[in-house]
Amino acid sequence: MGLGGIGVWQLLIILAIVVVLFGTKKLKGIGTDLGGAIKGFKGALKEDGSASKSEEEEISPVNEPTVAANVEKDEAS
Repeated sequence: MGLGGIGVWQLLIILAIVVVLFGTKKLKGIGTDLGGAIKGFKGALKEDGSASKSEEEEISPVNEPTVAANVEKDEAS
């Protein structure tokens, strides 16, 4: 038994039908496009993770009193 009750021979027949319908060049193109999309998605996740870390570094307790002091100066004017 293979995947979900499908045997090896049934999988080979399905693979043969897909190759006949789409052709090897079309399947290669689909695989290349899918691989590029996954690579781009992983890169975007890495960029997003590094961007959020840099944003957290920008927000620090040192900056908070400065903002509060500026607001108090504006209110006093």
